[in-house]
Amino acid sequence: MGRSRDNRRRTAAEAVVEAVDGGLAELIPDPDRARAWSLLIDGAPQSHVDLDDPAHLSFEYQRRIGHVIDLVAPPGKPVQAVHLGGGALTLARYTAATRPRSTQQVVERDAALVQLVRRELPLDPGARIRVRSADAREGLARVPDGWADLIVADVFSGARTPAHLTSAEFLDEVRRALRPGGVYTANLADGPPLTHLRGQIATAAARFAELALIADPAVLRGKRFGNAILVASDTPLPLAELTRRAASDPHPARVEHGSPLTDFTGGARPVTDLSAVASPAPPPSVFR
Repeated sequence: MGRSRDNRRRTAAEAVVEAVDGGLAELIPDPDRARAWSLLIDGAPQSHVDLDDPAHLSFEYQRRIGHVIDLVAPPGKPVQAVHLGGGALTLARYTAATRPRSTQQVVERDAALVQLVRRELPLDPGARIRVRSADAREGLARVPDGWADLIVADVFSGARTPAHLTSAEFLDEVRRALRPGGVYTANLADGPPLTHLRGQIATAAARFAELALIADPAVLRGKRFGNAILVASDTPLPLAELTRRAASDPHPARVEHGSPLTDFTGGARPVTDLSAVASPAPPPSVFR
């Protein structure tokens, strides 16, 4: 009996290429892991997922968010999480693997991408992950007040975070959906002169009592374009453990907080819906 096309793809580890709403999606097999794949959109890496080991995080920015997920509650305790931006659902899978019985909502605007990922990289049927195809801010508005222990924002369109997800009004929605003591974490991308990143820190500081920023020191010094992970809450953050974990990563990162993080903003003003712009596009050299 001949094998189906889907089975042939998986056993032969061929790339899967398909047009989605956001551009051309590519699922590229990982040569070092039998059932692991990288997701690219228009050539820009978006996610990496290992179906045999969903607790494995390959991308450095995802490992840093993984540290936040690990520390948001005692080890193994189920949480209620909202993921704005789905990609290959890597972080939702990670949460399900490390915190069984967690209840999660994923909001991903690209319905065709969701279909591709569900078909080619199926979710564990036992994972409590609900995926909704909607704009991130519209989907967040449907989350009940105080429902989430954790909200993760990792939303990019054409490698840029949409403007309406960068404002104080957006963070008002985040705060509404978080339970008291809940944690918000966001993947931010910027390069010199770091205008976007400074504005995002100032905006978060206007809405949350406690902040931290995890990033490569070269990014923080404005030496190169890269990712920085914002962590925010109204209760004290586990700064010592975040710092230890970030420093011990294969690509070590620094954790900024307190007065140095305030100084980093350089007097930037909080962003509002009226002043918001999308995050800067990365230079082509970032993906080479």
